[in-house]
Amino acid sequence: MKKSPFKIITIGLVTLVVFAFCSNLIGKSESDGFYKNDFSLLNVVKFWVTSEYVDKDIDRRNLEYGAIKGYLAELDDPYTRFLEPKSHAEMKVRMSGEFFGIGIHIGMKDKLLTVIAPIEGTPAYKAGLKSLDKIVSIDGDSTKGMSLNEAVTKIRGPKNSKVVLGILREGTKEPFDVDIIRDKIPLKSVDKFEVLPEQLGELSVPEKIGYLRLATFESKRADSELADGLKELLNKGAKGVIVDLRYNGGGLLGNAISISSMFLDEGDVVHTIGRNGEKNSESVRGRAIYPKGPLVVLVNQGSASASEIFAGAIKDNERGLIVGRDTFGKASVQKIFPLPDDSAVLITIARYYTPDMVDITKKGIQVDIDAKIPTDNIKMMEEPDYKYSIGTDYQLKIAVEEMLKLISESNKDTEFDKELNG
Repeated sequence: MKKSPFKIITIGLVTLVVFAFCSNLIGKSESDGFYKNDFSLLNVVKFWVTSEYVDKDIDRRNLEYGAIKGYLAELDDPYTRFLEPKSHAEMKVRMSGEFFGIGIHIGMKDKLLTVIAPIEGTPAYKAGLKSLDKIVSIDGDSTKGMSLNEAVTKIRGPKNSKVVLGILREGTKEPFDVDIIRDKIPLKSVDKFEVLPEQLGELSVPEKIGYLRLATFESKRADSELADGLKELLNKGAKGVIVDLRYNGGGLLGNAISISSMFLDEGDVVHTIGRNGEKNSESVRGRAIYPKGPLVVLVNQGSASASEIFAGAIKDNERGLIVGRDTFGKASVQKIFPLPDDSAVLITIARYYTPDMVDITKKGIQVDIDAKIPTDNIKMMEEPDYKYSIGTDYQLKIAVEEMLKLISESNKDTEFDKELNG
């Protein structure tokens, strides 16, 4: 059958018209200076897809979401990400104090999805996940190239549902699967506060030492919970306070500032530097609850973000002693920008520095006293029947030993002041 010259000419004219339209769009963009700013190429691709793609029933919202994700991915910043409506809603719920999932803080380290810390008592903690474990797959899907937001969405899910994580742990050559049943994750910020017993294993504790374990800065109740616990410990006669931030993956910048202000009567807490080089300094706010007296902050490689702001403020203001292991090294500040359909973008708007303008990116807060856990203790902790007890916590015992030294020095200073004043 012979093709009609008219049809060929018609198709040719349509193609020519469309090509002329697209060329004009690009050319106009370049001449008007819009090319660099107005996503002209994306508009051309959108035109071709919506007018020429073989399937007419295209979910344009998903195409738009994909474009946003790709756009943000090119920034090469794991903490700048797109939140679909479900993920955005989950974030708001989590900030209110609870959500459903497995109970871990995760981040990107060397471009690998990494466990910052499991939350004690949660399914992830009970399953044996550890700080710095690499998550190489989720339900069989490789995490290579997966964004932090995608990973979080895949790991969370309804109560009693199962997720299978492929884990690569330091010292293991091959990944292994960990099956975890999701559950409700209560986010109690201060999950323990007490005056330590007079005996910790073989260590005698002759002085009253207050102990606070702050699990997260994420909840909006974090500062009030810590203030309540701190006041109660001081009312019970604690002569020194240990704040345990191990495996605390961080949270709200405002909480880091307000909690730092409970221990500092003056000084800077953190500096942030934005896109135009503008420097913003946050100083202590309000009246401190415990501005003087022996203070030890216990940290490790799972202490990140807001934990590092607090530890940096205490260290640089020479307010207390930092004990444990060097921290994670996340020195960026994010802000949530809601979108009209209840999705949102979480964008890094600044980088933060400690009061002495130290950049902790990747290297973390350097501890004053290194408390590396001995191999024998690690082996004991890896035994299937191991149960945590405060008496076998090696790093805590180091913190207590340092605290007893600080209390002893404080007692000497008090006696000297008494003699000096007659």
